[in-house]
Amino acid sequence: MVVLTFYSTHLALYAEKLAKEAGLKGKLMPVPRQLSSSCGLCLRLPEIEVDRALYLLEHSGVEGDGVHPLPER
Repeated sequence: MVVLTFYSTHLALYAEKLAKEAGLKGKLMPVPRQLSSSCGLCLRLPEIEVDRALYLLEHSGVEGDGVHPLPER
């Protein structure tokens, strides 16, 4: 799994909405402590969907903060 982080809660919520509308399996979750983010929410996705999600977000004007592997618990 991979997480996409965002600069604001608004962008994270919008990214989740876009992902769901596109049929992606994205789900919002709190940003893991090991990662830093100015927002607090991230979008968790299967690694296979990341490229499609990034394309979708870029073409929808959603700027992300980063792409990170989901840290082990």
